[in-house]
Formats: sequence, C-alpha cells, structure tokens
Amino acid sequence: MPQQQALPLTYLEAGEANGGTPMLVLHGLFGSARNWQTLARRFGESRRVYALDLRNHGGAPWAEGMSYPEMAADVLRFLDDRGFARATIVGHSMGGKTAMALALAHPDRVERLVVADIAPVAYTHTHAPFVAAMKAAKLEGATRRPEVEAQLVDAVPEAPLRSFLMQNLVLENGAFSWRINLDSIGANMGKLIGFPDFADARYDGPALFIGGGASDYIRPEHHDAIRRHFPKAEIRMINGVGHWLHAERPAEFAAMVEGFL
Repeated sequence: MPQQQALPLTYLEAGEANGGTPMLVLHGLFGSARNWQTLARRFGESRRVYALDLRNHGGAPWAEGMSYPEMAADVLRFLDDRGFARATIVGHSMGGKTAMALALAHPDRVERLVVADIAPVAYTHTHAPFVAAMKAAKLEGATRRPEVEAQLVDAVPEAPLRSFLMQNLVLENGAFSWRINLDSIGANMGKLIGFPDFADARYDGPALFIGGGASDYIRPEHHDAIRRHFPKAEIRMINGVGHWLHAERPAEFAAMVEGFL
C-alpha cells in the first residue's frame, strides 16, 4: 500500500478512551459516518469508537482512485496518525471490503474484524444506475429536497433506498449539491463490486461475518472464499433483513457484535 496515496479521513467519535483497543467503523457505498452515529454511541459505552468517512464520501477528501488497497491505506493512515497499534474494525458492504483488505495486507494492525453483509468476492450487482440518476438530477434552481428526490424515482423506486441516497444532498449558500464524488464512484464501480486478488493471504485473527437473511451478499457458496482468507471466521445471519441489516435491526446487530467482542 503506497503510503503517499493515503488520504486523511474525516470522522465522528464516541465513547471514552479507556486504554483498550479502539474500534473503527467503516460505512458502505453512498453512506457516511453519520449513518453509524447511533450504533457508534452504543459501542462507545465500553470503548473509544471512530466512525470514518471513506474517501469520496461524507466530509472526506475526493480522489480519482478508489481501489480497496487505496481505501485500506487511508484507514491505515488514520491508525498511524493517532499512534494506534491496532484496532477492531467493523465494516459494512464497501466498508467491509475495505476492512478485509486492511486485515489481509496488515493483519498485525487488526485485533478483531466484523464484516456486515459482504464477502471477499466479486459481485454482479452494479449501482451504476443510481450514480447515473444522481448525476442526471437537475439541481440548479431546485429550492426543496422533494424536487430533487422526485427525479430519482424512476431509477430508485424503493423509498427507503431513495431516502438513503438523498442523505448525500447538501444545501450550501442556497444551492444543492451532492457531497459524494459521483464521477469517481462511477468510474471505479468495477473495482467497488469486485475484490482484489490477495492470493493466499490470510487473516488469522477473530472474524465475524454477519449477513442479512433476505440479502444475497453472503450466500453459502461464498463461505469457502471467506474461510480461505479468514480461517477463524464465524458466519452468522439475521433472518428477515436485507443488505442494510444494521439499520433494519440495530439492536440485534449490536448485540451480535458485542457478543463477539
């Protein structure tokens, strides 16, 4: 991981430093640290928690490159800049792949690993239509958020998903803009739905993979890939929830994570 490519990430923090290992929380595609604020406070009852904005998201810097090794390098820089030898890493979706990339490249820096609804495999799901719809939305002259959201309905008919994407719309100086780097996300979509070839790399530390029972991101056929790279992985499912399992069942998700920690 070339250190010079690493970006300084923005973050939210919760909990008190108690001398224990900090926890870093990594959001998914189109998300931000703010999505994890409530859970970060809960996890912060027993440890110091940092919810990070990954590059091209939230308040983090923008960059053309968006590979998982590059994003993992950003997280490594966050640890190095604060003198943290190790951290527990919790990552959802894109953040989960970033966490896995960090654990495989620098296993000594990850004390425990929690991956939410993603596997170390390439997927065929593409979110390119969402990027295209957001880029096509006419923001100039819009005065109310519903005016912008209405332009996404055809491409994103599901209201909860549309609301999630709309969290990236910001109003500054009377004008709307997207606070995520849609150009870079679109250009790197192939890398984001893929996963780097880590050959025989392994993370031998404790790992918990939590899948949504109604999601198809962690399927039985993915278990071999998970266990090849994460031989101590425990794979658990939350029945009846989709890809955003931590938002649909936050208490159950949090209890599962706390039981593992």
